[in-house]
Amino acid sequence: MNTSARRPDAAQNRTRIVEAARAALAESDHVHLKEIAKRAGVGQGTLYRNFPNREALLAEVYRRDVEELVTAASALLAEHEPVEALRHWLDRVIDYAEIKYGVLAALEPAAWHNLVAHSQNPVEGALRQLLDAGKAAGSIRTDVDARGTLLLIAYLGRLDRDEWESTARPLMNVILDGLRRRDGSDLS
Repeated sequence: MNTSARRPDAAQNRTRIVEAARAALAESDHVHLKEIAKRAGVGQGTLYRNFPNREALLAEVYRRDVEELVTAASALLAEHEPVEALRHWLDRVIDYAEIKYGVLAALEPAAWHNLVAHSQNPVEGALRQLLDAGKAAGSIRTDVDARGTLLLIAYLGRLDRDEWESTARPLMNVILDGLRRRDGSDLS
């Protein structure tokens, strides 16, 4: 559906539904549409008019998170030095990944393969933008690339949900430290 053609209140309902679903996914992989409608302050009919099934809603949560993650790269570079922008972006990646795993756990494999396939290039492009800015500034190693860095980040997906909070950020700091350029030269 084209959200620009929606009435403002209908667009607000849709946004509230997606935000409620995202919040519910942050708490548990088991998301019930009735609970999401209640959290969003809408009736079940409104929820189903916007999202005909659970998969459609979860896919929209995932797509919006990817979009926000991708657009954040430029905004963060406008506000911060490249390494600090990368640190803030990686913090967002951790938040995004936590929701992503909840979405993927709740979807059928065919649906999530499609979502992941369509999000990989934009996310890789955003990370490339951050790494290139750091390389140009001399603060990021020149022998690293976005694809390899995403492979490292992807291993965070092996964490169990109960260890996510205590382990994900420290591991992401290790990744960031490994990306930094030391003593004006690359580590090879």
